[in-house]
Amino acid sequence: MLSKVVQGVGAAATSVKVLGKAGVIRPYSPAVLARLGLMLREWGTGPAGGFASLAIRHPDAVGIIDERGQLTWGELHRRSNALARGLAAQGVGEGDAVAVMCRNHRGFVETSIATAKLGADVLYLNTAFSGPQLRELLERDRPKALVLDEEFSGLLEGVDVPVTVLGWCDDDAPTLPTLDGLIADHDAGDLSAPGRHGRIIILTSGTTGTPKGAPRSEAGVDAAVSLLSLMPLHAGWRTHVAAPLFHTWGFGHMALGMLLGSTLVLRRRFDPEECLRVVQDQRCESIVVIPVMLQRILALPAEVLDRYDLSRVEVVASSGSALPGELALTWMDRFGDNLYSTYGSTEVAYAAVAGPRDLRESPSTAGRPPYATVVKILDDQGRPVPDGEPGRIFVGNGLLFEGYTGGGSKEVVDGLMSTGDVGRFREDGRLYVEGRDDEMIVSGGENVFPKEVEDCIARHDEVAEVAAVGVEDDEFGQRLRAFVVRRDGSSIDEEGVKGWVKENLARYKVPRDVVFLDELPRNATGKVLKRELMAQGVTAGDGELWTREERGTAYA
Repeated sequence: MLSKVVQGVGAAATSVKVLGKAGVIRPYSPAVLARLGLMLREWGTGPAGGFASLAIRHPDAVGIIDERGQLTWGELHRRSNALARGLAAQGVGEGDAVAVMCRNHRGFVETSIATAKLGADVLYLNTAFSGPQLRELLERDRPKALVLDEEFSGLLEGVDVPVTVLGWCDDDAPTLPTLDGLIADHDAGDLSAPGRHGRIIILTSGTTGTPKGAPRSEAGVDAAVSLLSLMPLHAGWRTHVAAPLFHTWGFGHMALGMLLGSTLVLRRRFDPEECLRVVQDQRCESIVVIPVMLQRILALPAEVLDRYDLSRVEVVASSGSALPGELALTWMDRFGDNLYSTYGSTEVAYAAVAGPRDLRESPSTAGRPPYATVVKILDDQGRPVPDGEPGRIFVGNGLLFEGYTGGGSKEVVDGLMSTGDVGRFREDGRLYVEGRDDEMIVSGGENVFPKEVEDCIARHDEVAEVAAVGVEDDEFGQRLRAFVVRRDGSSIDEEGVKGWVKENLARYKVPRDVVFLDELPRNATGKVLKRELMAQGVTAGDGELWTREERGTAYA
């Protein structure tokens, strides 16, 4: 009993120290404190209560800056109230789900808040989904409403959702309801709290090809304290969230902004030079990215990089995949020691953080577990391995997901959840990730299973056999290479294979290389020898599906 009390006191002291350093703890009037207490008690710490608390703490502070201008926290609170009533009028209520397929803009945030205010769940969809993927997922999860940007409306053929609303619309006469229309048509006064708190559902790839929903209940302050213990973000900063908000990493910083009161600077598409311009012109102190974005920025000509001053930037927060090669050193040599790389997964959130010192000393490290996070390396029997030995990575923290919406979960051992990766702790005390414990690859921050792509290509009438493997890529970390055996008389070429995959799967699953063979190497039992394929160079069809600029938008 006494030990638990001591632990509790220690945890409270750590939280106060971390939050104080981040500028979160500050004096408020008794009236404001009373309103905050009531708000958080009724609405919780998720998007509903978190953003509403900002409307109490800083009603006139700028909360969001996007291509349409800026919104204060007070304006965002009132607009989300009106939108909640608008969605309710469309039939959305407690326990329902609202799917969101939007790029980074105010509509994404407003929908997240409004849905939470109704006690409904929000389901975030990847903006690179193809039509078949979208239909299959919506048929499985059956959301009551779908909010999507106008540019994705062409994917709606065959989609059966009771309510469809446009999140971003450039058409003066839209044929579907819009978020702005619902907001304008409904009262913006405060609502009564629902009987339940809505969940956040972020999708992760599954081995069957259909993305899995990974739900979480709202996180508490402890989750923020954990990340802030190793990443020195500060209250009131302007943060350019370039990483997609539908990713765990992008969403995590939107959620962290509820506590820090960060101004969220958003752009719908990522462009490397535009990113630098936005950060400079908006005077941002932090940037949230995935590694491929850093690569694309560094690939700009020196004279372009010299045009922009990033001296105000104190934190560049990267996650989604490992930093390839010497990227960390190249970035810091150019822009200063401001890079923080976070390792984790959709299921476990963040597990380790590598700061500038870690990356200077060992650019390949995943870093160290943050406060209140346990990382262990276990063997196939679930037993800890000796320090320095490789094994499966398991994580314990307050952000583990609740199991997939379609059933099933990640393996759990003694309260620790598998990340699906293999790694080790070395003598320096840092974690090193050495690869997946299955065939999944991570390309530009996106998870890709070769089997899913194989199954897709195999369905083409002109393909006899196919195998796909992951290979190293300097820009994206990994890329997919497909080995194809044509049917007799077939004339399908590289662009035909890539176009077929693009029509049926998300764009990031299109193989970068397609190699045509007379036959696939197999062993005596008929199993394809993928190691032999991985050792082969690209002997044919080494073409590109996208331009560099087009590829960048696939991840933003």
